This record gives sequence, structure tokens and C-alpha cells, in this order.
Amino acid sequence: MKEIKLHLGYAGFCYAKENDAIRDGKRRKIKFQALWGLIKHPESGYILFDTGYTERFYKETNRFPNKIYALITKVVVTKDDTVKSQLKASGIDPKEIKTVFISHFHADHVAGLMDFPDAKIITSKAALDYTLGLKRAFAFSKGVLKGLLPEDIRARVKYIEDAKSFQDPILGDGYDILGDMSILAYNLTGHARGQYGIVVKTERKQYFLIADASWLKRSHEEYILPNPIVKLFFDSWSEFKSSLMRVHLYYKEHKDVLIVPTHCSETTDPLITKTVDFERL
Repeated sequence: MKEIKLHLGYAGFCYAKENDAIRDGKRRKIKFQALWGLIKHPESGYILFDTGYTERFYKETNRFPNKIYALITKVVVTKDDTVKSQLKASGIDPKEIKTVFISHFHADHVAGLMDFPDAKIITSKAALDYTLGLKRAFAFSKGVLKGLLPEDIRARVKYIEDAKSFQDPILGDGYDILGDMSILAYNLTGHARGQYGIVVKTERKQYFLIADASWLKRSHEEYILPNPIVKLFFDSWSEFKSSLMRVHLYYKEHKDVLIVPTHCSETTDPLITKTVDFERL
């Protein structure tokens, strides 16, 4: 694989129940941090992986039916927490972000998308078609706030499925996003329609950013499912279990690769810096 530089940060968080996130979890609240990543590619420049929360979440959920989303999901985010603000604080002009990779279209992954109006958007066609096809009154029940999506998203999108494909013996269909084996995307659908994760390699380590294919590391390390109550919010429980099993098998075969779920603070806390630092990872 071609090496890149990687930074990981948080852009807000919500609260979740540990015993919902994993079946044998404790009856306590835990933080689900909204992870985002910044890739520095030697030729393609800066590439975002997801965009975290912004204060737009509050605007989009101040009325029913979307308000139900906010009542169920207690979100905490300030202006300083946003990806845009963190980039500026690190001396990076948000206009330098020319590409944004969206793993899936739940609000905690796309709320900052409008802060990068000139960026190309790389995502799954299956994910975008499904998301745009949802009725606004119903979308919140699938974790989608359609008001967070740019009106010109169709014109700016580049589909993962159009990239050069290959086969991984465990993960199945893979896509070489930039054509140089620096960002490899894998289908991890189930939690959300058309969800994808990416494998990247820095000078120090290889990382598999799996979005919400697993919420806590024990889930994919030991193949422990979430509480079945979360089926209500998932796109496909059977496909989620299949994706989780593939991540589990990948973990067993690739102990040298750090698997990074978006919401597992145990995994991500040691990786995070408030300002952009490409020398840590």
C-alpha cells in the first residue's frame, strides 16, 4: 500500500447506553465521540473521512418530527468542536479540503459537510440513493437529517463503486479509491445502507476505519453483538451481523492492523489530538 499521513479528531459527541452498544455491557451511559479523520495524500492533498457533528444538528432537530432524534440522542457540540474550527486552529484553510469521504449518512458523520462546499464527495451510490429517497418525515428514524446535506450533492459526488475493484479474501469487494492503493474502501453495510470503511497505511501503522460496523472493540474482537433493540434503527440486522463477522475475521488475521470504530473511546482516545498532528499516527 502507498503510505499517507493521518490525523484523527473528535467533533462533538452523544451519549449512549453501554448495554445497548454491546449485549453484555454495563447499565451506564458512555460517550459516543464523533470521530473524523484527515488524510494528507502526497498528490491529492487533504481528504476528510467523515465530518462529525456541528451546531447545525440543533437547528435541524428543533422541531418535530426531527426533534425526536434529539430527544433520543443527547448531542453535545460547540462551534470550537467542529472540524472546520479545528482545521483553522491548526492553520489549515477549510478551502484546502478538496475531497470528503463519507462512510454513511447518519447525522454524526455528515453534519459538517456543508462547511466544505467546494469539496468532491466520495461515497457509496447505494448509500446516497437510499438516503435521498427517504421521506423527510421518516428519515430521522434512520439516523438521517436531510437538511444537513448539500443541495448540490449529486453534482459533486464520486461513487465508491466506480473505482477500480479487487477482492479481499476476508472482506470481499474492495475499491481502490485513488487508483494508487493508498485508500482502500470496503463495504460494511448493515448499520446503515451502503456503509463503507477504509484501510490506510502511514509510516508507522496500518489503520482500518470501520465507521459503525462495530461500536466497541470487544464487539469485533470477540464477535459480540449489540443489544437487539438497536435493530429498530439499523438498515439490515442480517447484513450488520455479516459485516461484523468479516471485521472480526479480519481482526484475527491482521493483528498488525489497528481497527478503529468511530465510537469506541477506548480505541480512539489514545489516537486523538485537538490540533492536527500528522506525526502521531
